[in-house]
This record gives sequence, C-alpha cells and structure tokens, in this order.
Amino acid sequence: MSLRADDKLMYQERGFLVIEDVIGPDTLREMRTAISCLLNESRSVRASNEIYDIAPGHSPEHPRVRRIKDPHLQHPAFDAVMRSPEIVDVVAELLGGTVRFDHAKLNFKPPGGDASIEWHQDWAFYPHTNDDLLAVGVMIEDCTSENGPLMVVPGTHRGQIYSHHYQGAFVGAIDPAHIADLILCAVPLTMSAGSISIHHVRTVHGSGDNVSGSIRPLLLFGYAAVDAFPVFAKPDLADYDARILRGEAMLEARQVAVPVRIPEPRKPGADSIFDNQARVARRSFR
Repeated sequence: MSLRADDKLMYQERGFLVIEDVIGPDTLREMRTAISCLLNESRSVRASNEIYDIAPGHSPEHPRVRRIKDPHLQHPAFDAVMRSPEIVDVVAELLGGTVRFDHAKLNFKPPGGDASIEWHQDWAFYPHTNDDLLAVGVMIEDCTSENGPLMVVPGTHRGQIYSHHYQGAFVGAIDPAHIADLILCAVPLTMSAGSISIHHVRTVHGSGDNVSGSIRPLLLFGYAAVDAFPVFAKPDLADYDARILRGEAMLEARQVAVPVRIPEPRKPGADSIFDNQARVARRSFR
C-alpha cells in the first residue's frame, strides 16, 4: 500500500493522517474474536496486572477493562496486524524507509466513564535521538463522536514539548490551562472499522469518555525509524534489533536538535496512564 502525495503533505503539515479501509473484514473478525477471549479471561482478574489495566467497577459479572498491555504478545491476530504490509508500507514511507516496532496497546472505553485520556504528547513518555516516531491507531469497530474518539491538535508536532509533570512528578498529562487556545482547534478522528489513524510522536492528543453503549476498542502500535534511539532507556540490543521490520540494524544514532523533557521522577506504582492522569488538579475530560 502506498501513500498519495497529498497524504504525506497532510501528515507533514498537520501531524496526523486518516486512511480508510486498510484492514479487511476477515482480519477484523479475527481481532474481535481475540478480544472476546481476552475480555472473558479478565473475569478472573481482580486488579490490574502485567496484561490488564482494570477500570473501577470491574467484576466477573461485568468486566471493565481499560487496556490490554502488549496485545501482540497476547494473541497472534494482533501481532500479524502489527507486521502487516498494509500498515508497515505506509509507516516506512513516513519514517524515511526504515521501521522498528516499538510498542503496542489495546485501549477500551467502557461505557460510563473512567477511561478518558488527558491531553499529552507521546514524545514526553519516550524521547529519542530524533523524532521520526509515530503511532498507528487501528479501528476494530466504528469510532464515532459518542464513543470517545481520539482528538488531535493540528500542527503541534512542530511546536514545544509541554510539561507533563504535576507537583514534581511525571503524570503524563498537560495542564489544559497551558493549551486552552490549542484545544479549541482539536480534531476528532471519527472513522469506520478497518480504518487507521496515524499521528506524529509530538502531536498533542487526548480522548474523552464514552457515552455510547459500546466498549470502543482501539489498537495502537508505536513505530520508530531504525536510527532513532531512546535517550533515557537502555534496551536489550538483541531484542531491540529483533523488532526491526524494515532496514538494517545499526549502532550510529541520528541526532537531531529536538526538545526533550525527561519523564521522571515517577511515583511508585505509576504504571497506568489512567491512574497517573487522575492525580492532576485540572482535567479536560472530567
């Protein structure tokens, strides 16, 4: 799959892109079946663990899951989509030809709240030597204005890196008072199942609560150029190079003058973006 010239231009200028009808119906059915199995298994889970981020009110009778961590490791259907040429071809074009898989997560929005994501920039969580990183969102079900679509602020990938700290600790959220004018320009990314969204690692984005009756699953994959190396982490090199989907392993990072804020310190047990963001005083979506 190839991008049109105007798609590339839109991504470069606005910091995001939507492409319709990328994932076929058979693959969607496989992922929906996998989700049903994983959610059914969550009935025996009492608290968040290495696989599940559990929402308040979760019970065996009424499972409420906010996130499945590393879904590509939990079911082969998600791993196959992460590696699919339909996605990797597009990512390679936007990242200059090379692609390293970075991370994956499967987010849900249980009806009735408790799963909003405050405004943030992915770059604040994992700065690299250059900012050729992006996230791909895969719509497994229709994403509508009622079920908490991803909202992005155009052009912010070219701007500053905002503080994601509160009371001296990294919480993964921007104080909405600092970006009040920008929020007014936010664009909701509504689209049909099988479509994908792409946003630059520095693009300001967030999502509100779900006021529909669905759980709105959103599969997210993070990818990086092979010559982008983390500045505040030391990955196992063999594992790191095993994630390369396009290009060859290298030991020379490409260093670009991009702004970096260190995502530390973190409070003990701070492994859930939902719980971390709940600590801040001002929130846009609550």
